[in-house]
Amino acid sequence: MGLLLEDLAHLVLLALAIVMGVLTVEAEELLYAAMSFLGMCVALGILYWLLHAPYVAVFQLAIYAGALVVLFVSVIMLTRRE
Repeated sequence: MGLLLEDLAHLVLLALAIVMGVLTVEAEELLYAAMSFLGMCVALGILYWLLHAPYVAVFQLAIYAGALVVLFVSVIMLTRRE
């Protein structure tokens, strides 16, 4: 029973990461693209953690979800033209 639940969690996170990746590419607003990129990075970080790779998961969340998304959002906000 535990293996079935773990497999289901892997499939849900994989589907979420794929959907967020497609939304990142297809988003018309840059801020929406950055937020869907954040969702993809978080889903991949949790997936790495479930695959027993905590070192990769922590770096995925710290570098990609933390630093890059903050950089993207700050650049978007600073260069926004009206």
